[in-house]
This record gives sequence, C-alpha cells and structure tokens, in this order.
Amino acid sequence: MSKTHDADVAFIQALAELLRTNDLTELQVKRDYGQDDSLNVRVSRKMEQQVVQVAPSAAPAVAAPAPAAAAAAPVASESDDPAQAPGAVTSPMVGTAYLQSEPGSPAFVKVGDTVEEGQTLLIVEAMKTMNQIPSPRAGTVKRILVEDGAPVEFGAPLMIVE
Repeated sequence: MSKTHDADVAFIQALAELLRTNDLTELQVKRDYGQDDSLNVRVSRKMEQQVVQVAPSAAPAVAAPAPAAAAAAPVASESDDPAQAPGAVTSPMVGTAYLQSEPGSPAFVKVGDTVEEGQTLLIVEAMKTMNQIPSPRAGTVKRILVEDGAPVEFGAPLMIVE
C-alpha cells in the first residue's frame, strides 16, 4: 500500500469484529484502490478447542455441557490430548459437525457402539455440502469429542474408535 487510507483502520476493526461474531479463526481480504495501490489484510485468532465426552446412556440433548460443568472439569495434561490417541478420528476439513443425519433423527453412533470400517460416524458440513465421515477402522466408539452442530477445524479430533 503506497498511501494511508483513513477507512483502512475502520475496515480492519470491522473484520476483527466479524471474526468474533461469527466464530471464525481467520479472514483474508485484498482491497485494490488503483494501480500499485492495494491493501492486503489477514486477521486471525487462536480458538480454544473444547472437548466434550458424551456418556453412553445420555441422550445427545442431555449431554450438552453447561458452562459451569466445563469449568469444573480437570485440566488435561498433554498426554491426555485426544488428537494423539491411537484411535482418534480427525476432521478432514473445516466445517460444522452433525452427529445425526437430520434434527430429531437418531445419532449415527453413540459411545459403546461397535462400528465397521467405512461406517458413517458423523457428518461435517462445509460450504453447504454434507460430507459423511467414515470410520477408518472397525472397533468400538470410546469417546465422542464434539457436540452436535459444533464448528470443527481441519485435523480436530472428532471421536475415538478403538
């Protein structure tokens, strides 16, 4: 950018607010003002990842944690990182995780279920496309690490199948 535009500061502040209000982790924008005059802006933030474990007998609506319950949970050590578990199923994309095919229908799987390789575990919606996430191996669902309708990042652990 060759000269300062007064509106740029307000524009960057608006991008930061958009990031917060929409729970985004990153935005990148390029504004062209003319020949050899442009503004490239990349605004990003680090989001804390919340891990939710659903009890085998609890219904998904009951399993959603209250903010007080999340605060009372013990702090996990680095060795307890679900992404490092041998049976971790991670998200292949950024999107929104859904544990059932549509609202009101039963969940694809629940903790304790035995699954086959290739069986659908959940759906990740990305850009209005529903992507089925298959089980990479046969085994038992040990933990469900995401809530229904929760945003997920690329590589985020979704479930533990051992």
